[in-house]
This record gives sequence, structure tokens and C-alpha cells, in this order.
Amino acid sequence: MSPQLAAAFELLPEYLGWHVLLSVSALALGLVISLPLAVAASRSPRLRWPVLALASLIQTIPSLALLALFYPLLLALSAASQALLGQGFSALGFLPSLLALTLYSILPILRNGVTGITGVDPAISQAADGVGMTRRQKLIQVELPLAAPVIMAGVRTAAVWTIGAATLSTPVGQTSLGNYIFAGLQTENWVSVLFGCAAAAVLAMTTDQLLGLVETGLRTRRRGMVLGGLVALLVGAAAALLPLASFGRPAAYVVGAKNFSEQYILAALMADRLQRTGAQVERKENLGSSVAYRALAAGEIDVYVDYTGTLWTSVLGRTDNPGRAAILTQLTAELKKRDGVVVLGSLGFENAYAFAMRADRAKALGVTSLDDLAREARNLTLGTDVEFLSRPEWKAVDAAYNLTFKAERSFQPTFMYRALGSGEADVISAFSSDGRIAADRLVVLSDPRGAIPPYDAVILVSPRRAQDRRLLDALQPLVGAVSVEAMRAANYSVDRDAGKVTPAEAARALALP
Repeated sequence: MSPQLAAAFELLPEYLGWHVLLSVSALALGLVISLPLAVAASRSPRLRWPVLALASLIQTIPSLALLALFYPLLLALSAASQALLGQGFSALGFLPSLLALTLYSILPILRNGVTGITGVDPAISQAADGVGMTRRQKLIQVELPLAAPVIMAGVRTAAVWTIGAATLSTPVGQTSLGNYIFAGLQTENWVSVLFGCAAAAVLAMTTDQLLGLVETGLRTRRRGMVLGGLVALLVGAAAALLPLASFGRPAAYVVGAKNFSEQYILAALMADRLQRTGAQVERKENLGSSVAYRALAAGEIDVYVDYTGTLWTSVLGRTDNPGRAAILTQLTAELKKRDGVVVLGSLGFENAYAFAMRADRAKALGVTSLDDLAREARNLTLGTDVEFLSRPEWKAVDAAYNLTFKAERSFQPTFMYRALGSGEADVISAFSSDGRIAADRLVVLSDPRGAIPPYDAVILVSPRRAQDRRLLDALQPLVGAVSVEAMRAANYSVDRDAGKVTPAEAARALALP
């Protein structure tokens, strides 16, 4: 077995266990909501249309967007609960994922439930009335048993949808089989991507077949088949959930990371320093950029690395550029005052947005700066990551240089670099500490007008850990200890076969003790 495949199997019990727990919980909650609604809608034509229309409308919202939207909503509710009752709740990870997936599971169960109940032969319904059955008796003893095969078909569809959509819960901090996919895409570990897809597909197909066994048993009135399918489902779910019981006591510290390889390395590095103190540490990786800061400010994670330019523009909403030292000083004061977040210090390197071109293409066009790029932009295609064109940095650069490109295309970062290499993009919004800049022999264009703010990598500490000497003392030695050359080399050379960088790999790649 290859090392990559062996590493993927090593992570499978944890990822599969959480995926099954999330999917089962969402499906069960969806059933609890959908079946009463189906009964009510089947009884009232006036209620049926709006209920089905609302459930259908939810399906039109992209899964990832719905998952992300629940996080700020729950965060606000948690803050309100803390203010009113003195007790908040976790808005990161399981809860937003559960609620979003529950909504996705409702439509097929609801629609099939209504179809099944309203589709009962009127003669049978009249016969039930004729023998004196109450509406409740007729529902339980006649209508639901006859509609059960149709309802089970809806449950099967909901189960497959839920298991598939659960892979998208990773960016809101919920461990799932999606961890393989998101980490693999960022690190170009295609074995990890394929393994995650295959594991989710096998889980969905197995669940579908066992639910199909239950459906067939209900249709043919074979109780043994129904019982066998249900027992197999329960045993399988219990086996998948069993490894979760072995994770032990809750972690003392939670280290966060965004969804690219540099963040995995830095999260592993900080986890290593905290583990050396004897603390148990949990890592929540692949967090969305805005989710990560909100989670830190709310105490959902304890520490993570962000970048001064991102904080300056996205958190404080600033578009000016007073200089590296001034930005760091003002950020430190403003984040502490506004959110209680502590800026421990800069790691010593910058990961800035930077426009990059292939060296041969830049030389042929005579482009070395953004001023030169503005002259040639009308004949060039710009490739960016999926968020750059909506960020304040792009608006500032566009205003300063009046860049008008022939075409603008957005890519997942891995494919953005590929597009530059293949000629599908002429210039990209690269990241200055990315090892692919040197490996692919790219030229980073200068910014003579200072439109792009500095992006020093800084360690951020949550308000609830602001006075935690154990954490502060463990991480303080990392301040100023990482050069951009070391970070580029680490980004390019670290062994990512496991899809999850280990502390030892992080320290070795950065040449730190």
C-alpha cells in the first residue's frame, strides 16, 4: 500500500465517524420535522403549496452558502444567549452543519410523504371511515402503512443528499470526509481527494441500498427484510461512531487554520509548541477566512495565524496604506479594543497578495511592475482565487492602476497556478510566500504606488486566552522566527501525503527546533 493511501486510511475512523454522526443526526431531525408537515399538508391543500414551495426554495441555495450563512446567525444568537442567560453555545462546527443539512433533507421526505398519503386509494379511506376509525386511527393503521414505501423512497433520496452535502461542512469547522477533499485540493494531493470522494460515495451507496431493503420489505409486507435492513443500518452506524468515543477528554486548546497549505503548516507548528507543555490540542482546519476571525473573537478557537493586510481591509474596513509598522501598531490596538483579540506578534514573514507572471511572458512584454501591467492589460487574461475580485485589495489596486483586462477568471488556488502555466491566464493574483513562485519560475510584479497593504503573518489569540501564560509563553518564541524563504521552502517541500501536516513535519520544514 502506498504511503499516501496508508495515511488516508489512518485518518478514516475519525473522519468517517464525524461524517456519520452529522448525517444521521441531520436525517433524523429532518424526519421529525418532515413527517408531521407531510401529514398536515396532505390534509390541507391550502397549506400544501406554501410548505412544498418553501422546502423547494431551500434546495436552490448552494449547500456551501447555506452552511456558511448559519455560522454568523448562530454566533449572534449565542452572544444574545450569553447576555440574557449567562450561557452561550458553540456556533462553530457541528451545529451550523446540522441545521443546514437538516433543511436539505426536508424536501424529499416531505414531498414523498404528501404524495404517499394523498395517493392512498379513496375506497380504502372510505372503508376505514365506514368501520368507525377516527382520523388518528386511520392515519396510523391505514394511510401511513400504505404510504410507507413511497415515504421510504424519499428518505433514501434525503440520505444520499445529506451524506454528499456533509462533505461541505469542513469550512465551518466540522470534521467530515470533506477534510480529505478540501485539504487534498489545496495541497494537490489527488489521492486524498479521490479517497474522500470514494469514501463518501461508498457510504451513500451502502446507506441507499440498506434503506432500499427496508423500502422493499415495506412494499412486499416482509417484516424480516425490514428488520434486517434496520439492524444493518444501526450496526453500521454504531461501528462508525465507536472510534469517536476514544478521543478522550476535550482539548485544552483549539488551534485554527484557513484552507491552504501554509496555514496547515503554521497550525501544526503552534500545536507542537502547545503540546510540548503537556496540553491536549485540537486543530480546526480549512476554515473560511471570515469564519476564522469570527470564531477567534467568539472564543470558538484559541489561536490562529492571519495576515495584517487581510485584517486591515476585511476586519477594520480600511483601504489606505500608512505603512507596515503603522498598520501593525494600529491593528494591535484596534483588535484589542474592538474584539479583545491579542496580536501576539509577527512570525517574521509576509504572505501578500501579489500579481505574478511567467518569467518568459513578462520579459517578452516588458512587464516588471503594475504600471507596466496596466499598459498591457487589455490584451491579457487575469486569473485570481475565488474571493480576490470581491476583496477591498482588488478595488484599491484597480483604482490606483486602472487595470482593464481582456478577461477575468476565478480559480481554486491550485488550478490558478495551473492556468498560468498552461497559458489560460497571463497574470494571476499570487501569494508572495507560496513556494510555487520559485518552483514555477514566476516573476512578482512590483507595486510602485503602494496599493496593496503589507501582509505580515501574525499570531492572533482569542480574548479568553489573552491572559493565558501557558499559551503565550509557548508561542512567543515563534515571533520573528520564520523567514519568507523558509516559508516558501516549507510550502513547497513539506510532505503532505497525510493530507494533514504533522507537528514534526512543520518544525522540520521551517528548520525550527
